[in-house]
Amino acid sequence: MKYINFILLFLLSIFNSNYSQANDLVISELQKGGKIVFIRHSLAPGNGDPNNIDLTKCDTQRNLNQEGIEQSKKIGILFSNNNIQIDKVLSSEWCRCKDTARFAFNNYETFKGLNSFYQEKFYKYKDEQIKSLKKYISNWNSDKNLVLVTHFVVISEMLNFGTSSGEIVVIDKDYKFIGNIETLN
Repeated sequence: MKYINFILLFLLSIFNSNYSQANDLVISELQKGGKIVFIRHSLAPGNGDPNNIDLTKCDTQRNLNQEGIEQSKKIGILFSNNNIQIDKVLSSEWCRCKDTARFAFNNYETFKGLNSFYQEKFYKYKDEQIKSLKKYISNWNSDKNLVLVTHFVVISEMLNFGTSSGEIVVIDKDYKFIGNIETLN
């Protein structure tokens, strides 16, 4: 039993070390600037939104819980503590994305190309949104980073990559995957 515990501790230390090194590499790339940063909104328990969703009324939407608010603040601290320069923060029009952007970065603009199309009533806008988002990224040019706060479905469609709440996915302008950072505890 003593050997099993030792082996488990050894394997955990290797995993944590590799995970930390991967995060350090992503942060290093972000510090260089010129990257596109997709962030899935922070923790907002549930799935989808109520049928009566109104994008102008947060009380008709699924919203961040306290853990999601704290997670958003952690994202901002990660950028601030590592001197990661930001050109612009764009957010979906959903309140959980706007709140993630606000708690993490304070300043942001909304951009329809980042809106969710998870539910049937919004799915009809998917192609138009993705085209608009790709055009925005194509025209964007900065030595700093572009931050896009959005939804699982948008990130999955753009990058073929599944994300957890608050996960950060970093690419270059050629859509080359650089790395990801998970922010849930």
